[in-house]
Amino acid sequence: MIETTIRQKIDAWLTGNYDQATKDEINGMLERNENEALSDAFYRDLEFGTGGLRGIMGAGSNRMNRYTLGMATQGLCNYLKHNFPNEPISVAIAHDSRNNSDVFARIAADIFSANGIKVYLFEALRPTPELSFAIRHLGCKSGVVVTASHNPKEYNGYKVYWNDGAQVTAPHDKNIIAEVNKIHSVDEVKFEPNPANIQMIGRELDEAYIQEVLRLSISQEAIKRQHDLKIVFTPLHGTGITLVPEVLQRFGFTNVHVVEEQAVPNGNFPTVVYPNPEEKEAMTLALNKAKEIDADLVLATDPDSDRVGIAVRNLKGEFVLLNGNQTGALLINYLLQAWQKAGKLTGKEFVVKTIVTTDLIKKIADSYNVTMYETLTGFKYIAEKIRALEGKEVYIGGGEESYGYMIGDFVRDKDAISACALIAEMAAVAKDNGQSLFEMMVEMYTKYGFYKEELVSFTKKGQRGAEEIQQMMADMRSNPPQTVAGSRVVEISDYKFSTRKLVLSSQENKLDLESSNVLQYLTEDGSKISARPSGTEPKIKFYISVNEPLASAADYDATEQQLSRKVAQILTDLKLK
Repeated sequence: MIETTIRQKIDAWLTGNYDQATKDEINGMLERNENEALSDAFYRDLEFGTGGLRGIMGAGSNRMNRYTLGMATQGLCNYLKHNFPNEPISVAIAHDSRNNSDVFARIAADIFSANGIKVYLFEALRPTPELSFAIRHLGCKSGVVVTASHNPKEYNGYKVYWNDGAQVTAPHDKNIIAEVNKIHSVDEVKFEPNPANIQMIGRELDEAYIQEVLRLSISQEAIKRQHDLKIVFTPLHGTGITLVPEVLQRFGFTNVHVVEEQAVPNGNFPTVVYPNPEEKEAMTLALNKAKEIDADLVLATDPDSDRVGIAVRNLKGEFVLLNGNQTGALLINYLLQAWQKAGKLTGKEFVVKTIVTTDLIKKIADSYNVTMYETLTGFKYIAEKIRALEGKEVYIGGGEESYGYMIGDFVRDKDAISACALIAEMAAVAKDNGQSLFEMMVEMYTKYGFYKEELVSFTKKGQRGAEEIQQMMADMRSNPPQTVAGSRVVEISDYKFSTRKLVLSSQENKLDLESSNVLQYLTEDGSKISARPSGTEPKIKFYISVNEPLASAADYDATEQQLSRKVAQILTDLKLK
């Protein structure tokens, strides 16, 4: 049986101003008695969160479709007009390779144009970081990109950006949500476009963006000597194909091999189960290619090219995937080394990481007397820190454990295009010094300590799943562990209530970050465990971080096994496996 309130919403869609295809889809589900699917499609309105929309495509108030996107866009239009009452308003719009992304981008452009807002619409798919760049380059007040990042193929989404090129933060995030929530009917949405307000953009923006990426290069001499570094690249059927090969070539790399089976953009992602470079399975074809040609480096970008995964040869000559923490620490280590060598460190520079990203980055930054700031999870907070320090301090780079990095500040979101270029440069520098990237990482561990991180996720779909995740967080707050893997818990940070409790003294300090549903335990031996419901997927994530000194490269395997045992014990103690 379908609940009465849900049935009323279904009837409203069947009798309201919705197209026939939408009504046919709903009626088909009713005829097939797909009650659970109908309930999930209508039990709530698809939430316009602080980053925008993301959901499964299809008919229903809790689905991504022209109507949920339309109401969100109309609310954003209303907010922009309230916020900039006597100014010309323009927005930039981009989309990725997902099914319907181009359709949704055009619908959004039509609605903005109908509301008297100038639209710069990319002529074809483009990476998310280029949209962030375009907003600042064109002087736009806002922008949107149609993407669901690395979610499965049935998802799509819509990310909203502000005039600094960053995803919206306070107060605009909550204020936009309030305006969107005021739209109670699709009849309030202006779907009829004004073509005079829509301008197509393309290659000229690509070139302006590429020029900024090229300026990031610090070690051109090493690239010249190692220009034939063997690089395998896969865009995983996404937008990376539009810029990554060209940027690598213009950096000076002459031996780049694209995985042809994954080079063509395709929203069905036919060669992967899950288009996410965090997943080993998604890297299979790239790794096969790398073995075939004896590559030095494998690079993979997700569908909207804001995340990058890499693979390198380990000390035994086997290809291994580096996780986001390893790549992020390597990048910061390389950038600070290169900036120091170039005489660019003046004492005003800073790097940024998120609260669930490896603390190894802080140890590296401290060794160069470079300030490291910590933010909540999400690049909008890293961008917010850059904005706050603009003109006072100099941003070098930053990142988060989920394979997102941002080097330089011309883009204000994670950027896999520039990250691919700098990772390749870093590999060239390593090879110029007679090392592999993996050996460079081991050297970093011997200097700063061997940090090992692991992420464990539990997917909980639908209404019931959301309730289970809430209960898991409530249980962890009410009954925190006293010891984990034989080490006492000495600090509990609850970012929801902005408190950090020193367990042994019962002292409680205030955290200087806005509220976020994250819980973190720190143990006496330096292990850190974080629990966080995902903001974009029906998941709860647990981040485990452990560390030990590494005496030499010869001790790598033994230390790695020791850390793996500690991670396994933590997971057992917290009943996470």
